Parts: sequence; C-alpha cells; structure tokens
Amino acid sequence: MMADYLLFASERYALPILQPLAQALQAAGHTAHAWLVDGAAGASLPAPVRMVNLREAVAVKPRAVFSAANWVPPFVSGAKVQLFHGFNVEKRSDERGHFRVRGLFDLYCTQGPATTAPFEELAAQAGHFAVVETGWPKLDPLFRADDGASAALRAPANGRPVVMFASTFTERLSAAPHLFDAIAAEIARGDRYWLLTLHPKCPPQLFERYRALAGPNAAFFETEQLVAAQRAADVLLADTTSVVSEFVVQRKPVVTFRNRAPKPHMLDFDDPAQLPAMLQRAFAPSAELQAAIDAYGDAIHPYRDGRSSERVLAATEALLSGELGRLRRKPLSSTFRALQIRRELGYWGWGS
Repeated sequence: MMADYLLFASERYALPILQPLAQALQAAGHTAHAWLVDGAAGASLPAPVRMVNLREAVAVKPRAVFSAANWVPPFVSGAKVQLFHGFNVEKRSDERGHFRVRGLFDLYCTQGPATTAPFEELAAQAGHFAVVETGWPKLDPLFRADDGASAALRAPANGRPVVMFASTFTERLSAAPHLFDAIAAEIARGDRYWLLTLHPKCPPQLFERYRALAGPNAAFFETEQLVAAQRAADVLLADTTSVVSEFVVQRKPVVTFRNRAPKPHMLDFDDPAQLPAMLQRAFAPSAELQAAIDAYGDAIHPYRDGRSSERVLAATEALLSGELGRLRRKPLSSTFRALQIRRELGYWGWGS
C-alpha cells in the first residue's frame, strides 16, 4: 500500500541520514516528504522528495515521521520514529545525552547492541515507546555503490595514503584549534593526502583557516560529502566527534586528540607534537589494535549490508501493525514539551 511519509531534521548534518531512507521509501513505492527547520532550513533533499513547510507537513498526514533530530513535532500525525543524529560518543551523561528519553517518540531504531540494550531497559520501564535494532540509515552508503563519489574524492591522492580530519564543534572537545599547525605541517610534507572537514557549527574563522590548506596535498569537503570521504580515507584523525564511531564501523583505524572517553580501538594523544608518530601507528595497526577496532564496530553497528533503511521501514510497519505490542500513554512531561515545540515553531493549529 502506497503511503506518505515525512522526513524531519533540524540540522544540515542530518541530511545524509535521511537520504538513504528517502531512497528506500521511493523504492517501496511510497512518497517521501521532507520538512527541514532551524539549522537545516533552506537545505533540501534531491527529487523526488517533496520539500514541505510547517502547514504542508501537517496537511500531508504522514503514516510516520522519521526524525534525525532529538525531537519531533508531536502535532504532525503518524508514528514518531527516532533515527538518531549520531552515535553515542559520551559527550554528556546518559540522562542528558544519547539515552535521554523525552517522551516524544513511539519507536527508537537503534544502531547496534551497545545502544539497543540500554534503550530496551528504558522501554521496559517507561512502556510508551518500542525499540528495534535496525542499524543506521546514514551508513548504508558506506557498504554499497556510491556512483563514484568516494573514488572522486580519493583520485587527487594519486596513490598516496589518505587521512581524513574531522572535528566536533564543542569548544572544550574540539581538536581543530589545537592541531592546525601540526596538520598544516603534515600537509606541506606531501607524503599523504588529506581530506578536511569541520562540524557546521564550528566558528567561521576556523573554516577559513582549514579551507586555506586545500591544494595539491589536501581538499576541504562539506558535510554532505561526509560518508563518501569516510569511504575514501584510510585513517581518521578526530576528537570526540561521532564521526569516530562512523569510521570505525568500516574497521579502519582512528587517531583521536584528547577524546573525552578514550577506548582501546582509538589511538588517543594529547600533545600535537605526537601527531606524526600516531599517524604512523595508525597506518600500520597492530593485531591487538585491529581486534579492538573490529570488536567495537560489531558492538555499535554490526550491519554491513547497506540495508538499514529497509530495516527501519520494516520496524515502523511492525509498530503500526501492532506487532510490537501496545504502548502506554506518553508522560505528562511530553505534553509540556509539545507546547514548547508549538510555541517555538509558532503553530497553534489543530493536529493529531
């Protein structure tokens, strides 16, 4: 049965999460609509996704709303499905971070065993949402043909090893201000090719400095090319960004600068002068390091078939058909949050 579905995001970095899901919806004969607000406003997803505004989103009466944000407008009809905008990188405590339950969602589509079990415990306590482990739509392109996008990013390397640098916007955790000179020196040496990016919320002056490093030994790429860049790179240099987890899912080495919660699969360091040595270790990983990388990848995202989007759709249908059981009413706190969302969006019309 053909149906209308709504894709929702509040930041541009959510677009690569929603795009594979849009493709899966279209392949199944459904219509995908997208409503992008706040930091994602003005962006778009490729046709035939239909871009809509607030009132059009309400009028669509979607069968389900897929959110790549930590919230979703409750007044839009349909099941509310949480896709997550990143992996759990332990930037904050559980109750304030990845495992915070806001009472807005009916279904949590988890990425792997490391997050499924905690959410299942929360679901058993709360009773107002279901949990299904599906894998993450954003990573589908990592494991299937990408029409040459990653090859195009790697081509200028001309056979050299490729390092990708990514940094979070959180000031106290960001490596970008501290590693600039060390990265610039590595790029100038030219024995490796660099792919550089920053979180969209990083300060404009940082963007200017890193964009200026582009040349025969480096390229700066935008957020929308993140997945292709991860495919193209051999090693990642980062900090406490969730890109670390995304990269490790490919079973590739990561070097982290002052990671908030360093783990055995990371090569973590705190002195910029150590960068050359850390990269050398990453390009020749020990058997112990590779085993830690493999184990962590299996824990956070064991799916390598590129079909997480299809599993999300199947889980959503299972919810709607009642296969996941009957949910309790949402808590009172969700009513207050729903009113806040209406006020923030300026919408006081009637909706489901």
